[in-house]
Amino acid sequence: MPRLMPDTGPQRVLALSNLVFTVGSGLYLTAGVLYFTEAVGLPAGQVGLGLAVAGLVSLALAVAVGHLADRRGARGVYAATLVAQSLATAAFLSTAAFWPFVLVVSVASAAKAAGTAARSPLIRHYGGDRPQEFRAYLRAVTNVGVSVGALGAGWAVQVGTVTSYRLLVVGLSVSCAAAAVVLLALPPVAPVAAADGPRRAALRDRPYLLLTALDGVMAVQFKVLTVAVPLWLIGATAAPRWLVSGTMLTCTVIVVAFQVRASRGVDSPAAGGRAYRRAGMAFLLSCSLIPLAAGVPGRVAAGVLLGAVVVHTVGELWHAAAGFEVSFGLAPERATGQYLGVFGMGAGLAEAFGPGLLIWLCIDRGRPGWYVMGALFAVTGLAAPPAVRWAERRRTAAGPERVPVTAAS
Repeated sequence: MPRLMPDTGPQRVLALSNLVFTVGSGLYLTAGVLYFTEAVGLPAGQVGLGLAVAGLVSLALAVAVGHLADRRGARGVYAATLVAQSLATAAFLSTAAFWPFVLVVSVASAAKAAGTAARSPLIRHYGGDRPQEFRAYLRAVTNVGVSVGALGAGWAVQVGTVTSYRLLVVGLSVSCAAAAVVLLALPPVAPVAAADGPRRAALRDRPYLLLTALDGVMAVQFKVLTVAVPLWLIGATAAPRWLVSGTMLTCTVIVVAFQVRASRGVDSPAAGGRAYRRAGMAFLLSCSLIPLAAGVPGRVAAGVLLGAVVVHTVGELWHAAAGFEVSFGLAPERATGQYLGVFGMGAGLAEAFGPGLLIWLCIDRGRPGWYVMGALFAVTGLAAPPAVRWAERRRTAAGPERVPVTAAS
């Protein structure tokens, strides 16, 4: 990382809140699926279906909460989503059947998606001249937190007891609540949109919606390391179980070291489109390597998986940098929450359909499914540059501020 601390006090508060939150996220991201399959005892197919339902629920909420953050002030709305996620996560501990699982994971996923939308105006307000770069810095901080959490998750998976898995859930719940408390030190941000401003302007922006959809398909890649690789490693390879944590740590170390640098090279929407294309090619290669870990000795399998994770993470750097630039660069400043809420629907699509798709395609169907998944990533990356050009032409024709809103008093 080029610098260890952000430039201003508000940026440091946001970074600290993000760090606290993502330590808990690292616990859950690394072994959350295994908590429901190993500790709760739900079949992997049911877990994938429940996560799909949860993702669909979150799609409906993110845009509305983003618009609310524009109208009411982002700090309070964002803090409320963290509290809601803390309470919903705590309810995981009392989940023992499919429908209660669907309910609590839907609330938690919706709160997480809403929080991402509500945080966006804060990033834009306090991010300086290039909020995209500050967003990249926050992602590097995120991976510091995730790496710390992944260490705890590796211990829990290696121990493999119900108690160890339940401690992961407690850690995520506490981290959400603590992140909300830290956020109280952030100066509030005045509303940027009038109360009667357009609520669905972003939903009428067809090029932006297309980019949202493409980013959503590409965002399935985030589930490769948190859903498909753990299940593949444990069920199809002879690699040691603790490598579930090792793969996550490998990814996070690379992101911490290089995400800000990668984002500096993606400094326009057009550059973002090209970064999407490079990311798709990297994911095609990684998805071609991962299945080769099956049917070989444990040490060889571990080496193949780690090599694939490195390639995958390079693609992740490009994908994240592209998303930061395109989402902020093509969004009107006074509707940041609303537009970023719409763009977050892409991640919501990945949350909804990614786990089930990866389990059905890569786990149930094995090696051919991995190749199909890689090809889907590659095609999506190739479609991004022309979609960005369409969005830029429309933005130039209509003017940079397409949404006629005025600042609230």
